[in-house]
Amino acid sequence: MTTAWLFPGQGSQSVGMARDLAEAHPAARDVLARVDAALGFALTKVMWKGPEDALTLTENAQPALLAASMAALAALGDKIPPPAFVAGHSLGEYSALVAAGALELENAARLVRLRGQAMQRAVPPGEGAMAAVLGLTMETLEAVVEEAGCYIANDNAPGQVVISGPADAVARAIELAKARGARRAMPLPVSAPFHCPLMGPAAEEMARALEGTEIRPPRVPVVCNVSARAETDPEHIRALLVAQVTGRVQWRESLSFLASQGVTQAYEIGPGAVLTGLAKRAEPPLPCTPLGTAAVIEAL
Repeated sequence: MTTAWLFPGQGSQSVGMARDLAEAHPAARDVLARVDAALGFALTKVMWKGPEDALTLTENAQPALLAASMAALAALGDKIPPPAFVAGHSLGEYSALVAAGALELENAARLVRLRGQAMQRAVPPGEGAMAAVLGLTMETLEAVVEEAGCYIANDNAPGQVVISGPADAVARAIELAKARGARRAMPLPVSAPFHCPLMGPAAEEMARALEGTEIRPPRVPVVCNVSARAETDPEHIRALLVAQVTGRVQWRESLSFLASQGVTQAYEIGPGAVLTGLAKRAEPPLPCTPLGTAAVIEAL
């Protein structure tokens, strides 16, 4: 059996996440303590006690999801097969790089905290937006966003795409998508228009931060969002992490690539089961098991 480890991105966070892992597994507790120390404040307090609006802040949600995913991985130990590939959705790419040994946990925590802050700084609140569009072909949606003046941000699964850009352009695209037969088109509750050219200032900040960060050759190939291909060269990975800030998350293509490489089982390591749902809708479908809680891990 050829396996892949998948790591979730922003939107999978919830108050209380990883607390059960810390209570049940010393290795998970150590991971969380290392992230707190790297950031210089008790992120775990925000993760476990909230309030929800504080956890949802991009600058907190991103390191919190990294911490929770790495805590789950530490708790798993050798209960799942080693992967042939790793991949992460948007922010989750940093978790994948830590899992593959390319990034140190502490460096990754500081990077994603900065990433969240930089993304929020890039566009004043209210000026950007994102929306989910279901049930349109990519060809039709490409025409919609071109006409409206926005961008495709996440190609998540066949017929399930997220768009991003100026708020008025996204609103216009929602109406155009509905008129052209979208099953659903609705705005997302996000604080900034991620994965589009409006994030240019954030990409510049991340380029400077990544320039001074060690990236080692990963122990297993990382399927990166921007290329949807297996990457092993540290300098190319560094460039792709910068490009990812403004570029499209090619998740549908990434899952297709994994299937083409013979992957027959995936594990979603971290909170929630968003990626498990997307894997079911992939072409071809990819069996995926979510592993984010102490109870699920104990049952293995």
